[in-house]
Amino acid sequence: MSTRLYTGLGRREHDGWLLGLRPAQAVACILLALPVVLPLAGGDLAGALATAVVCIPAIALIVVPVRSRSTARWLADWVLFQVGIAFGWSRWQSRAAAGAAVDPAAPDLPGTLARLRFPDGPPMRDLGRICLIHDTGEARWGATAKLTHRGVGMLSDAQCQRLANRLGSLLATLAHREVVDRMSLLVRTVPDTGAEYEAWRSAHERGDAPAAARRAARELDRTVGAVSVRHEVFVTFTGPEAALRRPAAAAGGGTDGRAVVLYRTLDGLTESLRALGAQRVTWLSGAALAEAIRTGFNPGSAGSLNARRSGVAWAAAGPGQTPTSSARVYRHDGFATVSYAVLMPESGTTFGSLGGLLAVRTAGERRALAVHYEALPPRRARSAVRAGRFRAGAVRDWKRSKGFSAAASESRAAAGARAQEQAVAAGHGLVRFAAATAITVPGEWSVEDHAARMENDIAGRFELLRLDLAQDAGFVTAVLPVGVGLPRLRGGLL
Repeated sequence: MSTRLYTGLGRREHDGWLLGLRPAQAVACILLALPVVLPLAGGDLAGALATAVVCIPAIALIVVPVRSRSTARWLADWVLFQVGIAFGWSRWQSRAAAGAAVDPAAPDLPGTLARLRFPDGPPMRDLGRICLIHDTGEARWGATAKLTHRGVGMLSDAQCQRLANRLGSLLATLAHREVVDRMSLLVRTVPDTGAEYEAWRSAHERGDAPAAARRAARELDRTVGAVSVRHEVFVTFTGPEAALRRPAAAAGGGTDGRAVVLYRTLDGLTESLRALGAQRVTWLSGAALAEAIRTGFNPGSAGSLNARRSGVAWAAAGPGQTPTSSARVYRHDGFATVSYAVLMPESGTTFGSLGGLLAVRTAGERRALAVHYEALPPRRARSAVRAGRFRAGAVRDWKRSKGFSAAASESRAAAGARAQEQAVAAGHGLVRFAAATAITVPGEWSVEDHAARMENDIAGRFELLRLDLAQDAGFVTAVLPVGVGLPRLRGGLL
């Protein structure tokens, strides 16, 4: 398909001003260079060489990037990871699994999820109570809906173009809403071993069916059933506490006041989701959201929970235990998950092109894909693109004044910054986004083999950055519909 959705995706937030270095990195390099430069200025060559043996490797640790992180950052993260393992902070066990008394309504969740609270709001029209997601770490409130969507795999280019335009319109409206500014879209497959279908077949199969029809049905099961897969689609909208506080106080304050303010926005967003092709939008209650989290940790429990249809208590929403995980794999309730950040190509991508990450290759594996958006307010967007244009132009002009020719990438970045500023000035919005994907398999399987297949499926189109040393947080970002996935934007500029 040729429908363009994203263009100019190569920019980083907070690009460095001095040779690509951030201010803290530049200051650290200057301080490390002084013990070498000062002895040289005084003619002490031996002293300069002695300090260079220490300072130059230290500068390399700060400057040289390895898989999008500096070597010093990798070293610091590795030390913290080892400290967590040594003190037992990486091991987690639920209170129920430990035999302790539990409150069924109290969430018992590991890691990043421990900072979340899930109060129920008041009834919303005829939809019942909606579960609110309160992120106490970032002071945000939100809600999650489950969508019934027919997908985009069989749509034409023109239909995909319409959906892309509607998605852009939805994100543009978020930039002008004071209550909600982030949207997280999560799609995950449902592992199917065939047991549920076999049970249905045995209950509905007719004994007087012709033998030829039976043979044809079995052949279809072997060919079509092996590659068919079901999907779950969730969308989470969140907004900052600072934007909710004043209107919530006017609506009565507390959790109910914030819920009332959120409901007003969610009501309008429901129609926007239907315009994106959602056949049904169901805002999740506490029991339904707990079930979505439970099946995220334990995909094998989906069949029994669907048969019971009574939801899950919050005390049972998390895993029983998460043993000390390796730096590259997250293990939970007999399953193993590998998470990746998806790096978009600078040249842009097409609507629906990420679908290859959801192509299940083996029955029993589960794949998930999450895209997190944040629409910047118009004033903040204008400030960001002006800073980006000035930064790109200043670096290029400085090199020209010193007699250096600008690289093609720098010229392209400067042209892209100007084009982006013109687009924002014309009324278009600026959106931060992050994409993450994960693959989950039973713990006894070779998870590295399945992870390698996922990397091969998308090779040449997107780059997958494995979230080493942060697999537990990557799992939350890519698999669970709680709206966690975008870091806080510090400094106010991209």
